[in-house]
Amino acid sequence: MVRLSLSGSMLVILVLMLQGCYSFSGGSLPPHIRTVAVPSFEERSGAGVAQLGAEFTEKLIDAIEAQSSLVIESEKSRADAVVNAAIVSFSDEPSQIGTDSERAVTNRITIVIRASFIDQVEKKPFFDRTLFNGFDDYAVGDFVGKEEAIDDVVDQIVDDLFNRMISCW
Repeated sequence: MVRLSLSGSMLVILVLMLQGCYSFSGGSLPPHIRTVAVPSFEERSGAGVAQLGAEFTEKLIDAIEAQSSLVIESEKSRADAVVNAAIVSFSDEPSQIGTDSERAVTNRITIVIRASFIDQVEKKPFFDRTLFNGFDDYAVGDFVGKEEAIDDVVDQIVDDLFNRMISCW
């Protein structure tokens, strides 16, 4: 019983010692990457959702500033790294059909972006032309629900993209 208690105590001490050793604050960033440029996401889906590019860009910049030690550089040529991204697909299609009416009850928003994260100092990609996608459903005819679904999908994709960026370090 004493041995079990000693093992438990050792585990607690180990956890306390390791707490804070790993963080997303940039502790594992390559030393030459201090700044990042995030040009506006391009709209290549043909769906006429140009305003989404600005939303993606703003939310990614917010995530980088809040969760890393990187500094946003507005001038792409002066940044140590660059995130280039484009919306390549946007769809709003029926996702659930009602049994009585055989009409759509819910629609699904699906967005796909293609992104690259380039180390401009060493002239190599951390990742290149990688696809990120997300989807969410909303009730047919619910305009507010549709806007919330779009926001949720943007958040999903930004989280995935940011997580991929930090996993490269």
